[in-house]
Amino acid sequence: MTELQTSDPRTSDLRPHLHGLWLPLVTPFRGGALDETSLRRLVRHYAARPLDGLILAATTGESLTLEPGETERLVFTVRDEVAKTNDLPILLGLSGSNTAALSDTLDSTARWPIDGYLISCPYYSRPSQRGLELHFATLAERARHPVLLYNIPYRTGVNLGNEAMLHLAEHPNIAGLKDCGADRNQSIELLRRRSDDFAVLTGEDAQYHEALSDGADGGILASAHVETDIFAEICNLAAAGKHDTARTRWQSVEDLTRLLFSEPSPAPIKYWLWRTGLIDSAEVRLPMVEVSAELVARIDREIERRTTPSLRRAL
Repeated sequence: MTELQTSDPRTSDLRPHLHGLWLPLVTPFRGGALDETSLRRLVRHYAARPLDGLILAATTGESLTLEPGETERLVFTVRDEVAKTNDLPILLGLSGSNTAALSDTLDSTARWPIDGYLISCPYYSRPSQRGLELHFATLAERARHPVLLYNIPYRTGVNLGNEAMLHLAEHPNIAGLKDCGADRNQSIELLRRRSDDFAVLTGEDAQYHEALSDGADGGILASAHVETDIFAEICNLAAAGKHDTARTRWQSVEDLTRLLFSEPSPAPIKYWLWRTGLIDSAEVRLPMVEVSAELVARIDREIERRTTPSLRRAL
C-alpha cells in the first residue's frame, strides 16, 4: 500500500500527488486472457521511470472489454509489483451512465489497494449540467477514495462546463480533473478560476506542451509509454519556468504523439511495446483491431530511429 492509504481511505489525500506525468497503463492480453507476466514486466519498467502515478483500466487499458474479475486481478497485480520498487499512487478508471450501478462499483472496490478513481462523464445519455453535477456529487459522496473527474466530450457526447466543474471542485472528495475537453478557451478559463487545491492534468497528448504553458499541473498521457523520460522532463522544465527548453524537448516527441494516435489507441502503443520486448503480444480486444500494415512499417522505422539494437526485436 502507498502512503496515501489509511484504515479509513476517505481520510487519504490524493491532492499532493496530482501533478507531473501520469501513465494510463495498457492492459496486456495473450490468447484472449490477461497476461500477468507481461503486466508485471511493464510495471517494473515504468516504476523505474520518472512517473508520478498510474491509471489502470481506463480507455488506454481497454476497460470496457475487461470482466470484473480481470479488473480486480489487474489492480492487485500492479499494486503488488509497484510495492516492490517505487510505490506509485494508482487510480482506477470507471465509466458508465448508470449512477446507481457506478455507486455499487464504488462499494465493491472500496477496499481495493487503490488511491483514487478516475471517473468519466456519463456517455450516450447526454445529461444536463445539473444532471452531471448531481451524478458526480453522488459518486463523490459514495466513494471511499478521492475522485479525479474526466471530461472528454468527443467520446461521451457531453461536456462538463466550467460552472458545474467549479461547483464540484468544492467537494472535499473531488481532487481534480483529467482535461480532454478539446477547447483551449474553456481550459484556460478553468485554470484561471480554479482553487489552488484543484488539480488540472491534460489528457490531450498532442496538446501537452500547450497545456503546460497555459498552467496545467501535468498530464495523463498514453504516448508516455514511449520516451517516458522526455515527457517527464518537459513537465519539469515547464514547472521550473524553462519554457524555451521545454519547447525544444517537446519538438523531439511531438510527432511521436501523432504517430501513436494515427490509428485507434491503444493498438499502436501495444505494437510498439511488443516490438521492444515489454509485452509478449500486441493483442487488443474487439472492437479494437491490430494496427495496419502501413502503420506497422511507420512504427518499425521510428523504433529503428529511437532504440538501440539490444532493445529492439529482430525486424
